[in-house]
Amino acid sequence: MNKSIIKKIALIAVIGILIGGSYAAYIYFMPHRDIQSVEVFVEIEATQLVEEYLADANAANEKYLDAEGESKVIIVRGIIKSIDIDQNNQTVVTLKSNNNELGVSCTFTKESNKNASSLKIDDVIKVKGVVRSGAEYDEDLELYEDAIIEKCDLVK
Repeated sequence: MNKSIIKKIALIAVIGILIGGSYAAYIYFMPHRDIQSVEVFVEIEATQLVEEYLADANAANEKYLDAEGESKVIIVRGIIKSIDIDQNNQTVVTLKSNNNELGVSCTFTKESNKNASSLKIDDVIKVKGVVRSGAEYDEDLELYEDAIIEKCDLVK
């Protein structure tokens, strides 16, 4: 092959690597969305959120997700059913619903864990966060799955 063609191919490859690396760095260092400073879309009871997803998951997703698929920020109110710590050492509080098998699982962040440290079962709380997934019945596993709210913190 001609040396000038090899140089052109090498130059194109280097430029491609630089552009790709720059884009990856931009995405990696891009500031994360601060959920707690964003305006709340709606305040809702845990039972109502569960019932909306069980009735029509597509309609609920349209309601709680924006055009880009990002979850809108919501406040969920409910009674604490359980308190756990996940594999990332984050507090996970499950709120009761009228369906005894379902609830709303609220995962706190590393920064907001301290705010959940004094919570007890049967406390009534408000949690601000984003919807990760809605409540549903998994026919393959034959079990219900809780609605999941992430990046949570308590609302006073």
